[in-house]
Amino acid sequence: MSAQSASWKTPQNFLLIISIIVPIAFSSWMALLNNFVIEKANFDGADIGLLQSVREIPGFLAFTAVFVLLFIREQRFMLIALAMLTLGTAITGFFPSLFGLLLTTLLMSTGFHYFETLKQSLSLQWLSKEEAPEMLGKLISVGALASLLTYGALWVMLEQIKLDYVWVYSITGGIGFVLVLWIAFAFPEFKTETQQNKKLFLRKRYWLYYALTFMSGARRQIFTVFAGFLMVEKFGYSAADITLLFLVNYLFNFLFAKRIGKFIGVVGERKALIFEYVGLIFVFVGYAFVQTAEWAAALYIIDHLFFALALAIKTYFQKIADPADMASTAGVAFTINHIAAVVIPVIFGVIWLTSPALVFYIGAAMAAVSLLLSFNIPHKPQEGNEVRILRWN
Repeated sequence: MSAQSASWKTPQNFLLIISIIVPIAFSSWMALLNNFVIEKANFDGADIGLLQSVREIPGFLAFTAVFVLLFIREQRFMLIALAMLTLGTAITGFFPSLFGLLLTTLLMSTGFHYFETLKQSLSLQWLSKEEAPEMLGKLISVGALASLLTYGALWVMLEQIKLDYVWVYSITGGIGFVLVLWIAFAFPEFKTETQQNKKLFLRKRYWLYYALTFMSGARRQIFTVFAGFLMVEKFGYSAADITLLFLVNYLFNFLFAKRIGKFIGVVGERKALIFEYVGLIFVFVGYAFVQTAEWAAALYIIDHLFFALALAIKTYFQKIADPADMASTAGVAFTINHIAAVVIPVIFGVIWLTSPALVFYIGAAMAAVSLLLSFNIPHKPQEGNEVRILRWN
């Protein structure tokens, strides 16, 4: 193989391609979920809360990735995780019951959360601090384009071809699995400059990163679980309607995510996160009051766009961290992110049965706590300058 023919086989291109695989499988799973569980499995709010809590258990256990890395390299482990994600998606339609969905969701979610843990670790190792904000934004943009194409295909399969859910899940999950096999053979294993710590630890000087990560996981559940459920239960959105809504979401991400990455690189993590959390307070209060399907859709799109700003938490950590801490801290961070995620869906699912608005008021309070935390980020974070106040070394 010539050097020219292999020149495209870079870590950056590896990250770009895996950012295409995940939307094909996981975005399909998410887009169809609310309609599938209501139409085929007769779920209510408590059932969907339980399912989503179970889905987050692998995220809570993401810290175990560091133990697996004692026996397998990060890049290879990532491909195994992708295979689990795509296979879990492919078989979802065959099990339209609470027990069946709990099992397939565990398989899919274990792959997804290990993958996300490893992707964060390898991205922060392979990318320089200067290129990371824009490149991470580009990864979101590429993933959004893949999601756009996936949701377009979903709409055709559901509305034009009238395929059953079992076929739609099988096709999207199967395509993702084939791509995983291809990338496993197409790319070499890449070296990392810094040997990673292979043990668990919590560093006091990372406390603000841990706190921001925890609050991010808590508020994400409000969007992931209950905003989508609101669309179907209160406003009667069909699976095709939800797919079109996701199409708009990812069109915005495709157009703006890379620019948002540049924006973070210019204004800094502090200002970017302050802007995000102020906006989220208004969005969650809006969910509580919304009475029309059109305004609910507008809030949903704005809410989704704010997710791109959350990459500022990752670049903040990259600037303050010891390079050897990336792999272990990625696992610990995902566990912290999912402490609330395991509990919130099932508890809030019960609250939902009494007052859906209260769920979103609590979400606004979470955004307010995150806003207070973001004020503590220095204008120029770095090792030794992690926070403005409460510096614990």
